[in-house]
Amino acid sequence: MKPTQGIEALAAEIADVARTSFRTLFENGERYYYCTLFTTGEGHAPSISAWSWEALEREAARQGDESDPPASTIAELIKWSYADSPYCCFRDEEFNDVKQLFMRRPSMAELGADEWNREFDSRLKAMELAMKMLNDEGVFALNQPREAVCVLVEVMPPDEINTEIALRLNRTESPAMQAWLAEAAE
Repeated sequence: MKPTQGIEALAAEIADVARTSFRTLFENGERYYYCTLFTTGEGHAPSISAWSWEALEREAARQGDESDPPASTIAELIKWSYADSPYCCFRDEEFNDVKQLFMRRPSMAELGADEWNREFDSRLKAMELAMKMLNDEGVFALNQPREAVCVLVEVMPPDEINTEIALRLNRTESPAMQAWLAEAAE
C-alpha cells in the first residue's frame, strides 16, 4: 500500500471509533475543554484523551491530598496533559481494529528517512481528518459550546506540528484555543 493510499478510509475508521468513544465519555455530562487524539513520535495507532473542568478539579484535589503543592498549582501543571487525565486512553480497546489498520501500513522501522516522513505525515493527516469529521458533526459541542473546547491531534512527546494542526482544527479566536496557545503550545 502506498503511504498516501487510503488516507480517507483510514480517517473514516479512526473517526468511527473516536466518535463512539467521545460520545460515550460525554454521557457523564461534564463540561470538556480539551479533546485529543494522540500518537507517539513513532506514528503508532492513536488513542483519545480528554479533560473536563470537573475531572481537572477532582484530579488536582486528589493529587493535592498526596503532595505538597496546592490543588490550584497541580491543576495548572496537568491542565493540558493527555497522560494525567483520568480519561487518557478511554475505551482504548475499541481502537483494536484501527491498530490492525496501522499495522498493515508500511512498517515505520523499515522505511528510509523520506518514506518515513511521508508515512508519518499520512498517519497524522488521517487522524486530523478524523477529528475534523467529528468536529463537523458537532460531537465536541455535546456538553459545552464548541468554542469552549480545544480539539487536538497531538504527537507525544510534544512536537511543533501539534500547534499547526491545532490551528487548523480550532478557531484561533476561541477562548479554549487562546488558552491552549498561551499555556501549552509548542
